[in-house]
Amino acid sequence: MKKINIINGPNLNLLGIREIDLYGKINFNDYLNELRKKNLFKKINIDYYQNNCEGKIIDFLHKIGFESDGIILNAGAYTHTSIGISDAIKSISTPVIEVHISNIHSRESFRKKSYITSVCKGTIFGFGLKSYELGIISFCL
Repeated sequence: MKKINIINGPNLNLLGIREIDLYGKINFNDYLNELRKKNLFKKINIDYYQNNCEGKIIDFLHKIGFESDGIILNAGAYTHTSIGISDAIKSISTPVIEVHISNIHSRESFRKKSYITSVCKGTIFGFGLKSYELGIISFCL
């Protein structure tokens, strides 16, 4: 059975109640439960971790980065600021897919710069919560 880890960064614990016009009305745990039920993912163990602290995300990447089959990472605002998370991704052997719910290139100019894109296997953004599903599918190909 494949093991995929989803990691969400700062403020993503507020999905479903924050900026619903941008992020939607579904909280992530409800979405994750539906994702796990899909037939396509019956043979995949999908684990989830969320933290608002950069160092804790780095520690978690170190912890799972040599044992997981794939990591889906939405680093939130740390995407645009964290060389530390970028270095952590470079330091592990598990491939990482960068995911964003919104189209980061159609938003504020500072969101167009990602410190993690160059060290990730790929990037998926702009498809709402479906971006996570597309990330998982990429590990099944």
